[in-house]
Amino acid sequence: MIEIFTDGASSGNPGPGGYGVVLRAGQHYKELSEGFRKTTNNRMELLAVIAGLEAIRKLRQDVIIYSDSKYVVDAVEKKWVFGWESKGFAGKKNKDLWMRFLQVYKLHNVRFHWIKGHAGHPENERCDRLAVAAYQQKDKLLIDSVFEAES
Repeated sequence: MIEIFTDGASSGNPGPGGYGVVLRAGQHYKELSEGFRKTTNNRMELLAVIAGLEAIRKLRQDVIIYSDSKYVVDAVEKKWVFGWESKGFAGKKNKDLWMRFLQVYKLHNVRFHWIKGHAGHPENERCDRLAVAAYQQKDKLLIDSVFEAES
């Protein structure tokens, strides 16, 4: 079983943003984070999940994703994203990331677990610190090119 803890954060919406991810599988532990110069919190929440799933090297793994994002968790668990996909994501924001998510999501056996943010959950708090630190490194911010082109 692989556990993925995720969080996204932004300073302004849109504004600088970042994501943080903690992966845990048995004795293995890995942290990921990136910051972007202009993005949204929802994009960073979703990108955190994508980055976590893309970091898994073997196919068909059992994965639990812990996220404090109702946006992401509800979209998958309530199966909204599959309806959006069948309609070509017409009128939906973050189409590029949802398409990328679905590609990697379908490679594994994924379950989501919503956790309350900023409630003292150690891994969630760590992910938040990683996300904030990532977007505060002004000289290392990446360009969220799809978002910037669309906004």
